[in-house]
Amino acid sequence: MRGLCTALKIVPFINNYNPSLRYKMRSYQFYLAFIFAIEEINRNMHILPNTSLGFHLYNMYSNEGTTLREALACLTGFEKICPNYECRSKKKPAALLTGTSWTTSAIIGRLLNLYKYPQLTFGPFDTILSDRSQFSSLYQTAPRDTSLSHGIVLLMVHFSWTWVGLVLMDDHTGVDSLSELRQEMDRHRVCLAFVEMIPDIPITSYYEPSITTHEKIEKSPANVVIIYGDHESLHGAITIIAAQLLNTKVWVLNSQWDETSLTTSLIFDTFHGSLIFAHHNIEVSEFRKFIQTYNPSKYPEDYFLAKFWNTYFNCSFSVPDCKILGNCLPNASLEMLPKNIWEMDMSEESYNLYNSVYAVAYSLHEMALQEIQINPHGYGEIYNFPWELHPFIKNIQYKNGAGNIVCLDSQRELDAEYDIINIWNFPESLRRKMKVGTFSPKAPEGQELHLSDHMIQWAIRFTELPRSVCSESCVPGFRKSPQEGKPVCCYDCTPCPDNEISNETNMDHCVRCPENNYANTEQNHCLQKSVTFLSYEDPLGMALTCLSLGFFALTAGVLGVFVKYHHTPIVKANNQALTYILLITLTFCFLCPLLFIGHPNTATCVLQQSSFGVLFTVALSTVLAKTITVVLAFKVTFPGRLIRWIMISRAPNFIIPVCTLIQILLYGIWMSSSPPYIDSDAYSEHGHIIIICNKGSTITFHSVLAYLCCMALGSYTVAYLSRNLPDTFNEAKFITFSMLVFFSVWVTFLPVYHSTKGKLMVAMEVFSILASSAGLLCCIFLPKCYIILFRRQRNVLYDARNKAP
Repeated sequence: MRGLCTALKIVPFINNYNPSLRYKMRSYQFYLAFIFAIEEINRNMHILPNTSLGFHLYNMYSNEGTTLREALACLTGFEKICPNYECRSKKKPAALLTGTSWTTSAIIGRLLNLYKYPQLTFGPFDTILSDRSQFSSLYQTAPRDTSLSHGIVLLMVHFSWTWVGLVLMDDHTGVDSLSELRQEMDRHRVCLAFVEMIPDIPITSYYEPSITTHEKIEKSPANVVIIYGDHESLHGAITIIAAQLLNTKVWVLNSQWDETSLTTSLIFDTFHGSLIFAHHNIEVSEFRKFIQTYNPSKYPEDYFLAKFWNTYFNCSFSVPDCKILGNCLPNASLEMLPKNIWEMDMSEESYNLYNSVYAVAYSLHEMALQEIQINPHGYGEIYNFPWELHPFIKNIQYKNGAGNIVCLDSQRELDAEYDIINIWNFPESLRRKMKVGTFSPKAPEGQELHLSDHMIQWAIRFTELPRSVCSESCVPGFRKSPQEGKPVCCYDCTPCPDNEISNETNMDHCVRCPENNYANTEQNHCLQKSVTFLSYEDPLGMALTCLSLGFFALTAGVLGVFVKYHHTPIVKANNQALTYILLITLTFCFLCPLLFIGHPNTATCVLQQSSFGVLFTVALSTVLAKTITVVLAFKVTFPGRLIRWIMISRAPNFIIPVCTLIQILLYGIWMSSSPPYIDSDAYSEHGHIIIICNKGSTITFHSVLAYLCCMALGSYTVAYLSRNLPDTFNEAKFITFSMLVFFSVWVTFLPVYHSTKGKLMVAMEVFSILASSAGLLCCIFLPKCYIILFRRQRNVLYDARNKAP
């Protein structure tokens, strides 16, 4: 520059149309941040050497006409509007900085777009302003909140808040935000209890929320309400609603809210306990020092500051020229103001404004370097036309005074990181912002959110962690059952079905225990099943064993009686050999159940069915042979040659081997096709796996039973026909009744057998074997034993002859 001293102008437009003191102080911090950045740049010899940055400052109001008039006055240099003419020959504005309202930035942006004037907005990022077809000269300093919805929903999940309310602005930003939040909530199973869209009314207009809106928020069981939007549009409505609800809700606010504006005139701040997502910005260390030393003696032209000194520090004040005359509190500074009035920390928007000034300065610096390279000996201005600065602003990337990387290209911006701030304000004048956590979208999945729960102070109503759910949690052992017509967050808790568990809270489905496990009584844990079978130690097994051995002993006793009294008429009357065969067979029949008791193995599984079937076949065929013998002996009065041959040749005795061979043939088919095998039953008895013998082929098993029943039915029919034969020792009546008992037992056995499971099924088969065997023994032999032992006078031929017809 060769010693050339040049002055460049930056024009900031500060929104200061809200009459409240809080908003004036908020806008005043923008002004101080702007002055601080200008002075810091002008002191830096490495940025724009021999060049000073100046500025014009304009207050913008909500009226569109006023906004355009101020913008044109800035461009032309005239207070009176004169479009397309500029009276300045030097010190032209290099760029215009517009404030926090996107509507104001859009109004000015459409005008500046005609002249290609660079415009930087330090308000919240807005998707409309990023449309290059409408705003080709506009750049946004604020980072884009691409992951904010994800962070807010993760906060809901962290505290198990599944039923929350949402308040947002009824404009394009609100619609986009609602769509993003719904997608994230659906992914994480968080539901909206209500959605309230606040009309897009300027902050200068008074908005009274409808009674419906207030009642809906107040009566909703949702204790958490998300406020998503910028305070320019929502501040008035939300402050009124919050004041009416008096700290009964937890407010979660997005980064576009300036937490210094969250206040009311109540002694207890209605936003006490709120959680705010604020962009993570490293503090600009020199800014606090600048604020501490900013006073009327150093900046006498600042009339606003002079009013503060007069109001809060008892300084005498000259009204006409707004000058401090003296008598001030010694060492007075802005730091001494109440915290509910003035915040020493740089707000997000002030930080964005600070970065905007530096972005323009660095862009001018790059332009100057390029000019020197093109014309090293030139003395021309480094800035002639507004559009010359665009390539440099568009590609600028620098590290600011806080050490953060700043980039104005939204396509190149990194995902913003957030600090989670908890508002402590009890009472209001002791307001304090506490950082209680962070949200980093770049962190690995599951580690994006970090919170120090113990540091959080909740709203006055809550003495512990607030709950915000539609339905209470389903404890382990229960599952969630959706309520018809309601969101997924509303459900009933239903106990898990049998042998199913839920070992976590709020499970959608119960899990079935593995086959070798069973559910405990609370149905929240699977336990290992114990292996069991019909053992001798089991009460049921012990009872059946005693019955089996008891009847075995009884049958052996009966056999002994018949052997001892083999010479008596009653023993000789009905084929003594068949009687002995039947008693010996019944003896083994009573021992047969012992094969069903105890730990099964392959051998016992095969022997159970084969021994049972063969022994009963022998017994029934013996009974059939005895019955036919009785009929041949007493029914035929004048036997023919065939009958006589049958009686002489003892042909009835061949019934036993023939019937037995048929049964053995059936068993051969059974064992060759699908023999019995060891099986386990994990479902019949809770908590146990029962080892049983599977029958294999059910068809052959039922065929064996059908064959036995046919034999019993045949014996019954023949015995029934000979029941009235005239003989003292005619046992046809007893055989008839025994076959009726046998047939009844096994016909009843089939439905009962198939309706039982596990050990009861085995016990049922054992009991049927014992019952049918006992029926044969008791019905056929006990009456004869009674006569032999207790009515000996009837066991003689004389009585037999006398009683013969």
